[in-house]
Amino acid sequence: MDLITAESTATALTGTDLTETAPLKVAVILASNREGRFAPVVADWFFAHSDAHPAIETDVIDVAGLDLPTALSYRPAPGTREVVADVAARLARADAFVVVTPEYNHSYPAPLKNLIDWYRAEWQAKPVAFVSYGGVSGGLRAVEHLRQVFAELHTVSIRDTVSFHNAGAQFDDEGRHCDPAGPDAAAKSLLDQLVWWGRALRAARQAHPYAG
Repeated sequence: MDLITAESTATALTGTDLTETAPLKVAVILASNREGRFAPVVADWFFAHSDAHPAIETDVIDVAGLDLPTALSYRPAPGTREVVADVAARLARADAFVVVTPEYNHSYPAPLKNLIDWYRAEWQAKPVAFVSYGGVSGGLRAVEHLRQVFAELHTVSIRDTVSFHNAGAQFDDEGRHCDPAGPDAAAKSLLDQLVWWGRALRAARQAHPYAG
């Protein structure tokens, strides 16, 4: 029995499309490369929730370690071509994205914009969720700007976010949130919505390749 026949038989027996239950591949993007950044604290808090979710597998894409060139090119130099291609493959494999971002000067960090602008098809017809942090605004102004950017890339932004206002004061020295009930509930809502949209759009892309 070949693989296609085996999959068809399994579907017939269970009544469930295998793609509906396969883990959702989620690329978690750390958006800051600033010295002394708070991103790892927020990201570790998020991973404690995403890693416990049975429907999710994560891949960490940290802008601080990508070394993507800032000059966009259709013909990148040999020294950077492999970097660009590697990131492209990781984004293409993802079924969904979560952006962990601070707010810098009323918007999101420049390295994140650079990462976004290098690629196009890799983002399309997939959901993106946001975990933001900052001062009084909690990074929400960065998120509002990102929703517009990702809409241009045919990426579906998840409504519910997780936002940490005055983030430095909300975590202890071990990276634990001091009052976790609210953020924990927000994380559950975000992940549940991400899984729903991720599965729905994955099935749609498989049935009808997206032509954006």
